[in-house]
Amino acid sequence: MPDNAINNNNIPPLPQRLIDDRGQVAFGIFPGSLPLINGRDADYRTPMGRPASRLARHFNYKQFQYFGIISDDLLAGCALADTSWLGVAFFYLFEPATGKLIEHTWRSPLSSAMQLSSSPVEGDSRFRQRGVDIHMGYRKHQGGLRKTLSVQLPSLSLQAEMDESAAYQPMSICTRTGVNGWVYANKVAGTPVGGTLQRDDESLDLTALGACGHHDFSAGYMRRETFWNWACLSGQVGGRRLGLNLSCGVNETSFTENCLWLDDQLIKVDTTIFHYDRDDLLKPWRVTSRDGQVALRFEPLGNHREHLNLGLFATNFNQLFGCFSGDIHLPGGDRLTVQNLYGFVEEQYAKW
Repeated sequence: MPDNAINNNNIPPLPQRLIDDRGQVAFGIFPGSLPLINGRDADYRTPMGRPASRLARHFNYKQFQYFGIISDDLLAGCALADTSWLGVAFFYLFEPATGKLIEHTWRSPLSSAMQLSSSPVEGDSRFRQRGVDIHMGYRKHQGGLRKTLSVQLPSLSLQAEMDESAAYQPMSICTRTGVNGWVYANKVAGTPVGGTLQRDDESLDLTALGACGHHDFSAGYMRRETFWNWACLSGQVGGRRLGLNLSCGVNETSFTENCLWLDDQLIKVDTTIFHYDRDDLLKPWRVTSRDGQVALRFEPLGNHREHLNLGLFATNFNQLFGCFSGDIHLPGGDRLTVQNLYGFVEEQYAKW
């Protein structure tokens, strides 16, 4: 086992829920996906140490779930975000060969059209609004987990499923945020994706396309104002499945979410730096890690952007899709050369 591979023998047993009977949060790195993220049961307090009001406990709690699909023929991203004040769903589909981008965003005041699962293991999340039906499902499957995405729009239908084998090691952590907050994050990448995409008279088989996927399940009392960068890729390198999840700006108190996967094995990565031109996000990016494991160049092909400023609530979100190239240095001295592997990077500011 590589020196920085996750060794479950050194990690406490997996809690069955994130918040205990006294409202205390389980912080740390976990050996699997927690069955229940009962976030509003937390002993949430004001910065001065007093119990938070019922309104604060409700409206300060944030959740988002994301399902990404990566292949040489198409890239897709779908997110459900519940900020309590506002529910936001988006879906986009990009074809690298033609440069064609289809993108949609829907908003729901007070998240009335949205319901998100409190479990990444058994549950259902849904957004329904005026002919739009998006569903993410979580189920135990053959000793592992199956995550599904269904998108029903007047212009297309997508049915996708992502399987984590019993041997797969998800990135599962809970970190502090500020004086009174915390975030639970559960992420996977480099996992095969099957299913079908139907639009007009065309039907595409995601398995035949060799699609891989990324999934993000995050929830918690996040900072009132927050900013982050994020990078993810999934694909085949040297006959092995490779997944990568890197971020800068969140989940960095005591430990980070940065990691890569070789097949089903999770390998930790140190803190990361994102080098890019904020005035022109479509210029090349560089993503490097402090431990030297990751040295990648990202060439954007397009950008899905969300921009909204309502004063008390604001978001400036850019999720760019494109190709990664460069080197990944593995523990023990081996090197993987990445050449034009598709993935995503983000620049995100949120006030919520």
